[in-house]
This record gives sequence, C-alpha cells and structure tokens, in this order.
Amino acid sequence: MDISDEGQRLDASWTDADNNVCGVLHGCRDASAAAACFVRAGWCSRSSSWDGYEVETSWCQVELDPVDGPDVLLSGVVDPARFDELGKLLAAFGLAYALELSDENDVPVREIRG
Repeated sequence: MDISDEGQRLDASWTDADNNVCGVLHGCRDASAAAACFVRAGWCSRSSSWDGYEVETSWCQVELDPVDGPDVLLSGVVDPARFDELGKLLAAFGLAYALELSDENDVPVREIRG
C-alpha cells in the first residue's frame, strides 16, 4: 500500500517552512515503492501527481518524484535536528540515497549518503 492517512501530519511549526531538504533515492525506479516503505513505517502518504507521492510525519514532509532512469527525487522540509534520522530511515528501507540539508537562506549546510 502506497497511500495512507493513518500516520501523523506535519507539525504546524513546519507547515509554512521553506523546503530545506533535497536528495536522490538511487536505484529506486518507482516512487510508489518508496512511498510504501514510508507507509509501513507509520507515515502518511498521498498521491501528488501521476507518478509522485507526498509522505509526511510530524517532523518531515517530502515529495517523492520519479525521473527518467533509476532514481527518485526527494524534496521538502525536515526538522534539522532529525535530518540524520531521515537518513537512517532510508537506510533501514534498504534504499541508497544522497541527502542535502539547507539553512533558511537556502545555503547547503550538511550532506549525508547511504
């Protein structure tokens, strides 16, 4: 299942925040499969386009958008204190990834890969 309303919604303190996380899920040909991983972890998920998904929990909301080739793009907002937790979650899903965290001026401040 790649769509679910059962998880937590993004905390109100983050709903007006600018995007601060972007990245790539390498070798993940299907955004639906990635969304299903988040749903199994208790996140909300909804379709955001023909092939894309928005997944969220109280501390993170990201779009998962497939691109030509074997990757899925990830972009949205994450609580900076939980940036590493997002990476650990992707690793637990068995997904190869590269993530970049930006500050309020859109300047990259951290990058993690797994």
